[in-house]
Amino acid sequence: MFERFSKEARAAVVKAQEVARDEHSGVIDSRHVLVALIETPGPAVAAVAGSGLDTTEAVRTLRRDIRAGDALDADALAALGIDLDAVRDRTDAVFGEGALDRAGAARRRRSPGHIPFTPDAKKGLELALREAIRLRSSTIDGGHLLLGILRDTRNPAARALSDAGADLGRIRHLVENPAEAA
Repeated sequence: MFERFSKEARAAVVKAQEVARDEHSGVIDSRHVLVALIETPGPAVAAVAGSGLDTTEAVRTLRRDIRAGDALDADALAALGIDLDAVRDRTDAVFGEGALDRAGAARRRRSPGHIPFTPDAKKGLELALREAIRLRSSTIDGGHLLLGILRDTRNPAARALSDAGADLGRIRHLVENPAEAA
């Protein structure tokens, strides 16, 4: 499949690995790929920006969530009556900005070598191939990667975009019709 990736799509996968290393992640999930796509000029970032989403804020939030990892599930804590944002704010006030995130990152391993893809990231890459085939493209580019991520609305990247207020249908439309995203 990777032989069909365009130079842009290959660069996004490499950038996703860099994002994982930057944020001390032991794995690469769909959020890492999304950050890479948004931070790299191309049809994906144009579509996300064209949908009205503030890409700078989206990347900042995604990177923060990646740093925080999966150890603190805000929804699970809320079910127990714990407001994670309030805990994070109080921790920042007492120990300094980002203290909770740093504490979680210290426990995760930093991998100098290969960083594995999570099942949701692998599925996004597979769905990118299906999107390229559907659109009759001989190569997989960054737009196809974004479409693959958006196709499974349960993955962390699609949820993050949705939580940020993005209209996923609009983003899909703009990727498929790039002239409208400009």
